Amino acid sequence: MTTEKAPKDKISVEDRLKTLYELQTILTEIDRIKTIRGELPLEVKDLEDHIEGLKTRIGNYNNSVAELRQKLAAEKEKINEAKALIERYTQQLDNVRNNREFDTLSKEREYQQLEIELAEKHIMEFGRVIEQRTAEIEATQNELSDREHILVEKKAELEEIVSETRQDEERLREKAHSLEPMIDPRTLTAFKRIRKNARNGLGVVYIQRNACGGCFNRIPPQKQLEIKMHKKIIVCEYCGRILVDPELAGVQPEA
Repeated sequence: MTTEKAPKDKISVEDRLKTLYELQTILTEIDRIKTIRGELPLEVKDLEDHIEGLKTRIGNYNNSVAELRQKLAAEKEKINEAKALIERYTQQLDNVRNNREFDTLSKEREYQQLEIELAEKHIMEFGRVIEQRTAEIEATQNELSDREHILVEKKAELEEIVSETRQDEERLREKAHSLEPMIDPRTLTAFKRIRKNARNGLGVVYIQRNACGGCFNRIPPQKQLEIKMHKKIIVCEYCGRILVDPELAGVQPEA
């Protein structure tokens, strides 16, 4: 035998409020499970992003070193070419016919010697930067290794917590989804909006000590009476949360 659900517009305000409060209770429990997990998901994501950044940095350093080695090889080639020219100019000096040729060859030889000195200076600079980059690569690789080790531990910790709470969370989510069709779309949308904006995730609260259970502002007696009658959905004029009386929430009224 199956029981047909009453149309949403036929469901009484009292039943809607009861369903809303039950939904709130379930969602609060889901929030509690998320709190148990703490900041681990964010920590894992931050670690993954940081590791990706370290890998990118190492790649950039390696590209820089490769480029510097190419420049260093080019400077060494310049030195070899300059030395060959100096040797040739020296041989030609032995066969000069006048002072003009001697001066020209001497200047060319001096110029090549300057080129050698400049290339040697560049080689020293490139070598120093390569040494620096190599040290940075080693330091970054060590940091990468440490971060990867921490990530493995954090993922294992997160997986353990998730596995312990997964079944409970799935069961609660299924129950929450089964309740949503019992609430009219307008009220459900308003509830979700209120809950999203509330710091503690409470969209429905009951009256505590004559005050709103969310913001703790005092509720006038007349308003409390209206809430207790369950004739319409009433929200707190201060925080916007939906208000129910303790009896409906299954809580013993405070004396």
